[in-house]
Amino acid sequence: MPKVLVGMSGGVDSAVAAYLLKQQGYDVIGVTLRIWTSEDGKESRCCEIDDARRVAMQLGIPYYAFNCIDDFERCVSVPFMESYIAGKTPNPCVVCNRFVKWDRLLYYAKIFNADYVATGHYAFVVQLPNGRYTVKRATHAQKDQTYMLYKLTQEHLQKTLMPLGNMSKDEVRAIAKTIDIEVASKQDSQEICFVTKGTYADYIKEHYRGDIPGEGNFVDEQGNILGRHKGIFNYTVGQRKGLELAFGYPVYVKEIKADTNEVVLGKADAIYATSIVCDDVSYMGIDNLGLGETLDCFAKVRYHHEAQKAKIEALPDGKIKISFEQPVHAPAPGQSAVFYDDNDCVIGGGTIIDAE
Repeated sequence: MPKVLVGMSGGVDSAVAAYLLKQQGYDVIGVTLRIWTSEDGKESRCCEIDDARRVAMQLGIPYYAFNCIDDFERCVSVPFMESYIAGKTPNPCVVCNRFVKWDRLLYYAKIFNADYVATGHYAFVVQLPNGRYTVKRATHAQKDQTYMLYKLTQEHLQKTLMPLGNMSKDEVRAIAKTIDIEVASKQDSQEICFVTKGTYADYIKEHYRGDIPGEGNFVDEQGNILGRHKGIFNYTVGQRKGLELAFGYPVYVKEIKADTNEVVLGKADAIYATSIVCDDVSYMGIDNLGLGETLDCFAKVRYHHEAQKAKIEALPDGKIKISFEQPVHAPAPGQSAVFYDDNDCVIGGGTIIDAE
């Protein structure tokens, strides 16, 4: 039987993924990557080892936990904090999937002589007519997780199984209840799994080892001072709530200037963009895009953004420009822009560095 190493977080999705693969005849091994532990010993929602071990026992599969805390700190949590300190809005899950979860799962798969690795992500792994592997949107759009997977490599994808792509969350929970898995009703993990208490800003204050920017000025687009902010790492582009300013009309964060410690505010129409520029581009559905080449696509600038018609153009130094048919709301530097073909398959993605 083909052997598969299933990444188990302790949640219901990975539990059901392991169950389904076992039902399909795979020789299943459960693995949890311990990526983070707080000072009081509380685990991240991505690595609740006790729950994962109990599920593995219920399913009758071997189970192992491995320490990846140093990898996570180096690749994810430190860059996460540095990004906010620099006035950007990072995507820690994108980086974790690429440089921690899949790299380590494949490493351990070789040790166990496993043919595949698998996760409980809501997506499909498909091979395109051009021979390349990519991820395709899940059947139920509200749970689709392809946005967080665009950095995975061809080596990752050709060895990956994702059995939940055509299922809804309710269906997954129903299966878990049918087989009496105790995590069947467990709540989904929070958006930033390693921030287990307070806000991300609280996490930065507690864990960042360098100098944290202090208070500075809120300014308008002309540079006029509007008030005082609490530190640029507390804000993201597009933010409206928590500014603690009153103008009689809504204002939003338009730009964060780390060099001057200023947060630029504007009205609603000021935070829309017709094009963005990205660097650190990863191609998945195609091998590359040559300088000056263009490609029609559908692009989204955040996880919960509905992909919109756009055109990507290859720029010098590996950057790309994405031009939208309709303006998009608040693309934030540091966030990912992911682009799809008309069959809902990921072409690639990149990190937003500028918007017009």
